[in-house]
Amino acid sequence: MRFLLDAEQREFARSLDGLLASSDTPAAVRSWAAGDHAPGRAVWARLAEAGVFALAVPERHDGFGPLPLDIAVAFTELGRHAVPGPLVETVAAAALLDRLGDPDTAAAHLPGIASGKTVATLCLTALGPYALDADAADTVLVVDGDVLRAGAQPGPVQPSADPARRLSQVSGGAVLAQGPAVATAAAHAADMAALATAAQSLGLGRALLARTVEYVGRRTQFGVPVGSFQALKHRLADTLVALEFAEPLVHGAALALAAGSPEAGRDVAAAKVAAGEAAHRAARTALQLHGAVGYTDELDLSLWIRKARPLRDAWGTPAACRARVLAA
Repeated sequence: MRFLLDAEQREFARSLDGLLASSDTPAAVRSWAAGDHAPGRAVWARLAEAGVFALAVPERHDGFGPLPLDIAVAFTELGRHAVPGPLVETVAAAALLDRLGDPDTAAAHLPGIASGKTVATLCLTALGPYALDADAADTVLVVDGDVLRAGAQPGPVQPSADPARRLSQVSGGAVLAQGPAVATAAAHAADMAALATAAQSLGLGRALLARTVEYVGRRTQFGVPVGSFQALKHRLADTLVALEFAEPLVHGAALALAAGSPEAGRDVAAAKVAAGEAAHRAARTALQLHGAVGYTDELDLSLWIRKARPLRDAWGTPAACRARVLAA
């Protein structure tokens, strides 16, 4: 099968690329890491106007979706520009609330998510005790077994490999729902989160590769660009091949999720591990081919490099994803 985007989806990706290129996301990332959420919320509002969050919300609650493939297209661009915030967690929260089967609860939260007025984060305790950017979220949802709580309070922010991924344990909150429906909805939300994270990783890897190719074309040694060295060409080619192989897996998983395929979980896991590993390879390549300058905080490249490892492990480690594929 060929998982090619149609003209409308390609134009949507180009429009998001242009929007984010003019939004100074590196400054927003640095501010977010320091605890200043205002620049990041400004980018968030522009994304909401472009319809990004409405893609995860059904039409009956003022959204356009759910549209997993379009979400994958959008999140590839979000990863390409290293946009900060609980982006994945917000669309996962929308997926959970939509599948919960409680119209009143959905009506209370989903329109705000679609419009961008509500920044949400979601913690599934089965995957770990931390919630992402709970200190910046308007709604904090926690699923513990078959119990869904809302309004949990964040604890102190914990150190992270990516300073813009502000992790904290959450506690308290009122019980919003409980029972088997919560566990079922949470499983679907986890798949949506894994798909969005895979797409984010894909965009991140492509940005790192593009920046590295541009750099080795400018840097000279022995009077010639270092990009002309055969060893470097091989390293860059391997990185490109990994990204090219991951992309159809991401698109295929999105189609499976949209169709409600019984193999959707397997496909999402395969896409997650492929895209995460490809982005991690791109980060290592970027770091090594940039030389000592690649380690500096002042270089914007570091904002992308630091995201690769956390995204690879978020919403399904490589080992967990491989085990899921093998089990299927």
